[in-house]
Amino acid sequence: MSPIEIEPGRLFVGGQWREAADGARTEVVDPSRGVVVTTVAEAGAADVDAAVRSAREAFDGGTWSGLSGRERGRILHRVAELIRENADELAQLESLDVGKPISLCHAVDVTNAANDYEHFAALAHSLDGSVRNTPMNALAYTKREPLGVVAAITPFNFPLILAGSKIGPALAAGNTVVHKPADETPLSALYMAGLLQRAGVPDGVVNVVTGTGPVAGEALLRHRGVDKVAFTGSTAIGRHVAATAGEALKPVTMELGGNAANIVFEDADLEKAVGAIIKAFVFNTGQFCMGGPRLLVARSVHSTLLGILADAVPGVPVGDPRDPGTVVGPMAGEKHLKKVEEYVDLARKEGGRIVCGGERLDLDGGFYYKPTVIADLSNDSRVVQEEIFGPVLTVQPFDSEDEAVALANSTPYGLASGVQTTNLARAHRVADRLEAGIVWVNDWAMLDPAVPFGGVKDSGYGREYGPEALDAYTRVKSVVVSLD
Repeated sequence: MSPIEIEPGRLFVGGQWREAADGARTEVVDPSRGVVVTTVAEAGAADVDAAVRSAREAFDGGTWSGLSGRERGRILHRVAELIRENADELAQLESLDVGKPISLCHAVDVTNAANDYEHFAALAHSLDGSVRNTPMNALAYTKREPLGVVAAITPFNFPLILAGSKIGPALAAGNTVVHKPADETPLSALYMAGLLQRAGVPDGVVNVVTGTGPVAGEALLRHRGVDKVAFTGSTAIGRHVAATAGEALKPVTMELGGNAANIVFEDADLEKAVGAIIKAFVFNTGQFCMGGPRLLVARSVHSTLLGILADAVPGVPVGDPRDPGTVVGPMAGEKHLKKVEEYVDLARKEGGRIVCGGERLDLDGGFYYKPTVIADLSNDSRVVQEEIFGPVLTVQPFDSEDEAVALANSTPYGLASGVQTTNLARAHRVADRLEAGIVWVNDWAMLDPAVPFGGVKDSGYGREYGPEALDAYTRVKSVVVSLD
């Protein structure tokens, strides 16, 4: 794979590339080597204000909302085409920026990003209202309208996909957008700004401001010109986002932290279940809100499954993300690596048994951690109850279906869950009882833009993907016409 040329990033405001008002810049680090690969502009409050004003002018001017849904859909289809035409460049950027294996970037990130825009392009045609039957001598009907300026604030782990899951429905509904990507992983957001412009999205409709959360993110969150906030990130920051947006009565959708349980019943196909288990906790190096870091296993197969994992997990290919054979790359940054180390050290202090892994992997100066399996922790252990966000799996036995459900629902989170069983009735029965926005049966991470996902409890609220996503980017207006 030939290296992609990285130009020093600038802000994208009003269809123009520009430096930050104060000239500030920040470094972008390749996590596979721990070295700086480029710098990007670091936006301040003045830059955020310029971006929001640009988005507001574009919205009020009707250059996007004034188009028919069919025309907006045609342009969004073109965005999907351009993503596919530039798949190699986008995959390289995402791999370089986040540390993802290049094969994963192609198969998951770029593919899903194109599918996102394609899906919402189709939904742009279907923003219909309805006529309501009333006893009044009147014609009553509803129509769905865009909200205005949307602030899209996205995290470091899936920059391309999670930007598309917000920008796609926002644009399909006729809104304008100011996007602030994570300060650690801004490169694909800047590349996408250029693709959106090439596809025909008018100037000012999508703006990208790179910078830190405490400065650029806070300025965007508090700006009075923003009409709606779409946020993905940690639960702690999500509470702050919700409280701040609430002061101005701005609608918010939030996908927050997760700590999903994967339940393996005694009747599961263990060979198939092992694949789902490993995928659930090493996918994206465990930096996946919908990952499955908690494994709950029927006691009758607990020892057998632990033995299988002890043999299989060390064989998962960990290494250079540029190698097509790599399955697990580095953590996205040194602070994320240190957090995983701290949790594994805590597990040892809490009486946990390290079945495999449990240490850094010294490779090219990168931020690597060996996939780790931990047994013998109690359910009230912090390592079990809290979100680690790394390639770490805890394993707990259970004795009954009721106990399995109780353990699965015992954390504050509720983003995803999994059930491994060959009993169809049990699969449906347990899925109904799990407190989660999405439940996977006999696999993990089966995602498609047509299927909504989102959280309950401390995992947030609102849904991304599916036609349900458009509900968060529109409001309903009722019109009643007297026929007297």
